[in-house]
Amino acid sequence: MAAKNLMEIVNKSGVKADRIGSFQIGDTVDVHLKIVEGEKERIQIFSGIVIGRRGSQLNESFTVRRLVGTEGVERVFPLHSPSIDKIEVKKSGKARRAKLYYLRDRVGKATRLAEQQEVSVKPRAAESVPQQQQKKNKVEKAEAPAEQKA
Repeated sequence: MAAKNLMEIVNKSGVKADRIGSFQIGDTVDVHLKIVEGEKERIQIFSGIVIGRRGSQLNESFTVRRLVGTEGVERVFPLHSPSIDKIEVKKSGKARRAKLYYLRDRVGKATRLAEQQEVSVKPRAAESVPQQQQKKNKVEKAEAPAEQKA
């Protein structure tokens, strides 16, 4: 299925791409869920660490883990589900694996991941005029003795 057709299907189903956002494994996220109770609808927030993603395109899902007291709770959410209102990234965690299942064995502060630093790349500044002149002088000095010998 072409990407263009996929986006048409996603748009027809009422799922907006901007509400999903971009998140990775290791990120701490708030998943805003639409909960229907009788005739009323409310939003419930499930916050935790993304420990895995699986599938692709419309079949993609992700697993979020959080600690309630001393007990770990995991939920698997379909990424393009209409019951998900939005996904907010609270913190970006540094992960070196595709699945963080090892966090299941940890409790308390041991479940924390190092926060990912955003790297800003500065464009290279143009060399100043005196430095350019120095380079030209060095080249001229190197060429001068060769001309005298000939």
